[in-house]
Amino acid sequence: MNPKAQGEPGPTCDVLVIGGGPAGSTVASLLAEKGHHVVVLEKAHHPRFHIGESLLPANLPLFEKMGIADQIKAIGMHKPGAEFVSPDHDCTQTFHFADAWDKSMPSAYQVRRADFDDILFRHAAAKGARVHEGVKVTKVDFLAEGGADITARCDDGQEMQWRARFVIDASGRDTFLANRFKIKQRNPHHNSSAVYAHFDGAQRREGADEGNITIFWFAHGWFWFIPLTNGTTSIGMVTWPYHMKTRGQRSLQQFMMDNIATCEPLVERLKDARQVSPAEATGNFSYVSQSNHGPSYLMLGDAYAFIDPVFSSGVWLAMHSAVVGADTVDTCLREPQRAGAALKRFDRVMRHGPREFSWFIYRVTNPIMRDFLMGPRNVLRVKEAILSVLAGDVFGKTPIWRSILVFKAMYYTANILQPKRAFMAWQRRRFNIRKVDDPALYNA
Repeated sequence: MNPKAQGEPGPTCDVLVIGGGPAGSTVASLLAEKGHHVVVLEKAHHPRFHIGESLLPANLPLFEKMGIADQIKAIGMHKPGAEFVSPDHDCTQTFHFADAWDKSMPSAYQVRRADFDDILFRHAAAKGARVHEGVKVTKVDFLAEGGADITARCDDGQEMQWRARFVIDASGRDTFLANRFKIKQRNPHHNSSAVYAHFDGAQRREGADEGNITIFWFAHGWFWFIPLTNGTTSIGMVTWPYHMKTRGQRSLQQFMMDNIATCEPLVERLKDARQVSPAEATGNFSYVSQSNHGPSYLMLGDAYAFIDPVFSSGVWLAMHSAVVGADTVDTCLREPQRAGAALKRFDRVMRHGPREFSWFIYRVTNPIMRDFLMGPRNVLRVKEAILSVLAGDVFGKTPIWRSILVFKAMYYTANILQPKRAFMAWQRRRFNIRKVDDPALYNA
């Protein structure tokens, strides 16, 4: 079934998905499997570049369930753990996912998102979803009787229309519906920006740890070091907008390299490396929408909220939201009398993941938290529980939460016992997350 030109009655579908990234492609394939007529509109053409290349072990069971595990393995760099490097500690600290509470998810992958997203998008089409590339949604009109009329523009300028019983916003950081409803807001508890590029020939860890992600703390935030296949490494700086403002007249390239130069361990890893992509930047890195659903729509993944990527949670939160979203939409369409309860559960799950990750993210640059991460102890299985969070195991039945509470109690106690250090860290954080508005900061 093909869409009709604007002005003509649009074809109908059960579900129209805005965006063909991990959330959109996953929810489309799952709903198509359930027998729904699904249309996916993706503004770009796959494969296309995207950051967010580090996956979590919790992703892997879903790949198995979807039947794409072998395809992901073929493009992935084996990732058994995560390494932390602190300027205030003499040693590095490596966490291996095999040491988490649940031993059944011992590793993950680093992936080129162009290849990864393309696999998911083609999988949705193979499952029966009607997928369209180069088609950008421009308007959604929700109907009083339920459903919506959707207008989109193709690359050639032609406008098309569809009528859908349900709309899923998986538009990522475009946040299509949140912008339309004016419900997107800067996360008041966090505020960060990113500058990133790819390098060839960066020095990796030896043996099984070659594919580990490394986090390097520095004075103004942290760097990621993500090994990819074929010798390429993704390097990114996550920093505060106030620090971006110190860039002045420097290019993004020079600004990134000047900051890398302040992190000696990263300089050492890059001494023989060659940059193979231009430096790029993104601002407004942390945001949340006031709601994530309505009578005829859901927002998935980054279309609802985005948190600092220090724990590589983005793809997993997006795909898990798609799993829960598919069940929710299926219930709304087949059993309308249960829609209210299904939407409440969806809302609860959507808020749970970012909340659990965010508690750690908000404190990860605190020197007291850094001490805990650089010298972990497994008292009352605390280390195993933290590793479970790092692995993305926050939605299942793994009984980590008592140990997480113990860890939080230990952290708060350490702050009480070190009041001056804790107060200075609090003051610094307030300074870091203050709002800075200057879109020019992120231009090359």
